[in-house]
Amino acid sequence: MRIAILGNQGSWYCRELQQAAEARGHSSCTLEFHDLAAWLPVLSTEQFSSYDAEECQIDLNQFDALIIRTMPPGSLEQVIFRMDLLGRLEQAGVTVFNTPRAIECAVDKYLTTSRLSAAGLPVPATAVCESSEAAMQRFEDLGGDVVVKPLFGSEGRGIFRISDPDLAYRSFRTLERTQAVIYLQRYIPHPGYDLRILILNGSVVGAIRRHNQTDFRTNISRQGRAEAYSPTESEVQLALRACELTQAEFAGVDLLTPVEAPETRYLLEVNAVPGWRGLQSATNVNVAALVIEYLEQKRNNAGVSQP
Repeated sequence: MRIAILGNQGSWYCRELQQAAEARGHSSCTLEFHDLAAWLPVLSTEQFSSYDAEECQIDLNQFDALIIRTMPPGSLEQVIFRMDLLGRLEQAGVTVFNTPRAIECAVDKYLTTSRLSAAGLPVPATAVCESSEAAMQRFEDLGGDVVVKPLFGSEGRGIFRISDPDLAYRSFRTLERTQAVIYLQRYIPHPGYDLRILILNGSVVGAIRRHNQTDFRTNISRQGRAEAYSPTESEVQLALRACELTQAEFAGVDLLTPVEAPETRYLLEVNAVPGWRGLQSATNVNVAALVIEYLEQKRNNAGVSQP
């Protein structure tokens, strides 16, 4: 296969995927979102391309698969264009992984949380609004102790906890002025860890318990510590159902155990561009190799022979 990886140049994940692809006889390269372009000549087939640092054009139509390894921030127009282009590439016969539908849902915290909640899955009490007045009302409704999250974002970036009403008001006013959507969740006291279950094609690749005793955010990127974990059947079923609802074939599902109800698991996030560095170090599972093997299966099932 010819595989393109949409990620940051120099990324550990991109290197892992390229090494895994090349080990199985495939060619690969890393591209970045801001270099993508579409060309619609008159009465001809749409063409997709990427431009490297030397402005050399790379034909995206030549690739068999495209792995999405990042979804960088951007303007509304940029985000819409990226999602549209991914969808058009998929329609042109390129295997996009995860699918544009899954990426569109999972990168949007409101859409993900809303779908999970509508299906009766346990999510923290959540409020989403644009005005500081509405946010202050929900701040009180959520018990006066909330976690504020960017609607788009990962690895714990931009997340902060507020329990002081004056600070909450100033924070919400600032977000309102910047035309941000204000996304609030009730803070759930937890024992200093959460669970990350990595799912690929309806099966558990591995799971870890992420500890952080100095920060309520347990992300490995925030100096969290990972240890291998064997999820219970109910935890696995919860993760699988979350992936089904977001249409994610490959996802990291985060579960939280509240101190007040240790038998309960809250669904915090379904990440369709999941990191696995901490999980791989704790479990010794070669995640990149499994991803490439799965892409081979997808292409075979689509009737495309492999080398």
